[in-house]
Amino acid sequence: MKLKHLVGQRFKERPADCVIDSHALMVRGGYMKYVGNGIFSEFPVLRRVTSKIEAIIREEMNAIEGQEVLFPVVMPAELWEESGRYQSIGSELVRFSDRNRSKLVLGMTHEEAAVHLVREFGQSYQQYPFMIYQIQRKFRDEARPRAGMIRVREFTMKDAYSFHTSQEDLEQYYKKCYDAYNKIFKRAGVPEVITVASDSGMMGGSLSHEYMLLNEVGEDSIVLCTECNYRANMEAADNLVENVAKNDKTELCCIETPDCKTIEDVCAFLKSDVESSCKAVVYQKNIDDAFVVAFVRGDYEVNETKLRNFIGEELHPAEITEDSPIVAGYIGPYGISDQVTFVLDTSLKGIDNLVAGANKEGYHYTGLNLERDLCNVTYVDIAKVKENGICPCCKKPALTIKRGIEVGNIFQLGTKYTESMNMQYVDKEGVQHYPIMGCYGIGVGRLAASVCEAKHDEYGPIWPISIAPWEVHICCIRPDDEETKQVADALYEELLRNKVEVIYDDRDGIRGGQMFADADLIGVPVRVVVSPRNLKEGKVEISTRDKSVSMMADVAEAGTRIRELIERLYAEINQ
Repeated sequence: MKLKHLVGQRFKERPADCVIDSHALMVRGGYMKYVGNGIFSEFPVLRRVTSKIEAIIREEMNAIEGQEVLFPVVMPAELWEESGRYQSIGSELVRFSDRNRSKLVLGMTHEEAAVHLVREFGQSYQQYPFMIYQIQRKFRDEARPRAGMIRVREFTMKDAYSFHTSQEDLEQYYKKCYDAYNKIFKRAGVPEVITVASDSGMMGGSLSHEYMLLNEVGEDSIVLCTECNYRANMEAADNLVENVAKNDKTELCCIETPDCKTIEDVCAFLKSDVESSCKAVVYQKNIDDAFVVAFVRGDYEVNETKLRNFIGEELHPAEITEDSPIVAGYIGPYGISDQVTFVLDTSLKGIDNLVAGANKEGYHYTGLNLERDLCNVTYVDIAKVKENGICPCCKKPALTIKRGIEVGNIFQLGTKYTESMNMQYVDKEGVQHYPIMGCYGIGVGRLAASVCEAKHDEYGPIWPISIAPWEVHICCIRPDDEETKQVADALYEELLRNKVEVIYDDRDGIRGGQMFADADLIGVPVRVVVSPRNLKEGKVEISTRDKSVSMMADVAEAGTRIRELIERLYAEINQ
């Protein structure tokens, strides 16, 4: 490929609307073009990167007996009504009607389509187990698209669905996919991707893992233990709290606390510490707007995912009015209205004297003892983990919190979809059962952007050779010089004959500095510079984009040296 024919422009200035480096570099480098909010077109450079990622994914999915299929982007609403998700998923799912007023949806995920495809095929135990997968465009109406390709509305995703006759068989295959994913990320040049326990969210299921690339631009908070192997997404991380009993129980006392509606105000007014306070966070159920109050220790935050999972329904932040059965700023568990569902977090357990709202305008309780004053108290873990928290695995105060980009996920779905959509098979004894499913996803564009975010310098991406748009970038400095052009042309043709992927810059009137700047933005791992100065000594310059290799090679041996370097780079990826 000659650079002068490459569709897409490269430019020096950083776009003002690009918050993170990978987004800025991929726009500057002619990888992508903004179309609409969270929607991009891909130029050839990015398409070459994503195509290589897709090829790696296909190889690893095929290696564990995956069978590639293709589901429709547009599906009838009836499929999603069967599973119940047409009603349960919010505005992320795009719903519309065609000219015949038939209800349709845009595919944001394809569990329903997968069950529909194999529902008739999988009627006998003899067909099991099997796995189908696709690489397909999807649309999810994200509320806040950001960071270029990392969080978009339209995206390409590999999603796979496995079907099994037993939980044991699912677990065995789940382990195969777990290992296959590790191979995919290693081959894509990011072996540092880690797995964390996660929440299944809208997918459902009993067990799930996310593959995280630790990076400060990530939207996910990852909880790690510095003393053991514990790793979990913040949404799924267990929060252990050990409150030391002070054995100084006092009587429950209602005290006037004028204009004290926050924990900070109350603690300052009463001269108490925040660790002995009870904070109320109020929500309403989406289905009927009934109030749900989460009570946590004053220095903790509510983990909304844990709360939602415990309640079993979707929630939203409450809107409290004069007619509401609670008093904003003065809400507490003692004496709360029976119209309200309330949940006590485990962080409150063992505190003898709590400060809490008195459910009366301008008043708080002191000396609240939950076991004594409420009786039959149940505590539930609904709080976020804090830095230096207690590890649920090794029980040491060694938890730390990092940011991460989710590049893949795997779920054990169970029978959530096969049961709701009435997919059954007959076993050896003629008894009908619902197949057990697993689900496995990787965002292709997000992975490309994540690799760029993890591997770049101030000048551009540093692509791993396995997913780089080309393997070699030839810069012909002074193509108007006859000898230089002849040597560069000959080297280009030699590499092409040997099946090497080459981008060749022989543009007239372009200074060397501009050629190198464009080469940095394209990020090809091996760069070859052919120039009049080097040819005076019969040499060409060969280097790597990451600057780990720089050497001069005789013109006659340049092709061999380049191919040897390419082999070495692949070996480093695959070792």
